[in-house]
Amino acid sequence: MKKAIIFAVAVIIIASAGYAYFGAKDNKIVLAPEEAQAKVEEFINNNLMQAGKKATIKEIIDEGDIYKVIVDIGSEKDIDSYLTKDGKKFFPQVMDIEEIEKQAAEANNTANPAASQPPASIVADKQDKPTVEVFVMSYCPFGTQIEKGIIPAVEALGDKIDFSLKFCDYAMHDKKELDEQLIQHCIQKEQSGKLISYLKCFLEKGESENCLSKTGINKSKLDSCVAATDKQFKVTEMYNNKTTWRKDSKGNPAYPVFNVNSEDNKKYGIGGSPGLVINGQKIQSNRDANSLLKVICSGFNNQPDECGKNLSAASPAPGFGFENSAANSGGSCE
Repeated sequence: MKKAIIFAVAVIIIASAGYAYFGAKDNKIVLAPEEAQAKVEEFINNNLMQAGKKATIKEIIDEGDIYKVIVDIGSEKDIDSYLTKDGKKFFPQVMDIEEIEKQAAEANNTANPAASQPPASIVADKQDKPTVEVFVMSYCPFGTQIEKGIIPAVEALGDKIDFSLKFCDYAMHDKKELDEQLIQHCIQKEQSGKLISYLKCFLEKGESENCLSKTGINKSKLDSCVAATDKQFKVTEMYNNKTTWRKDSKGNPAYPVFNVNSEDNKKYGIGGSPGLVINGQKIQSNRDANSLLKVICSGFNNQPDECGKNLSAASPAPGFGFENSAANSGGSCE
């Protein structure tokens, strides 16, 4: 009997010890709000802020399993971030997937119906003087392809159309593409009469400096415009700050942004290079000169005689050089 009692007591002691051990492992550390505030403020200032800048935590809010942290970094708007209650995981942003998808769908279908519609092959809205906008990345082989195809059509129609060369709001060919797009934008803006000549030269071999000299571009005027445009749209500044870049499928910074024509990219739903917009309508066309002439001419109220011209039906090859391609269309940088 005495042994039984001793055994029972031993079992209770062992069970209690086991409970204390395993229970302690299951109980997570929970920081008090003031402890969480001090910890996350120290972490942000030591690891995330630029030199000379300081963040402050304005408020800690208990949201059940996590703390919501209101961070003031000295900008116009506070940042909502999140911290696990053990102080080990910090989330600069939490995204509500369903809400974001809902907002994106609503934006596409209401505020920007053009973005959700597939490109047409004929212009619905006719005008006396059609507007023709081509969106490219300057080193995209398919962007250069449509440029080589559309130049003869633009030359044929002359001042009967309003032609604009525009650029996608991100680049896939690194800094040289951003630099070249600033050059082409400024030639069009301030020396527009030389744009087509410059493009025809550039599209041969991609030799910008040689083509600037060959086509008689005013270099001083160009440099001044490039510097001002670069500063206005923060092209180089954002290139040097990879947090501004578009991300790839793994969430890594991959593509620097180019915001010179960003509003038009959003307006028309331009997703890659090339994109063709005529009279405000996204248009699908083969990339040979004859097809592009015909689709542009479909945007006239009354087609001029130039629309009856027969231009080359051979599609230019993608990339630099003016050889032809077996394929008439297809392919994009996106």
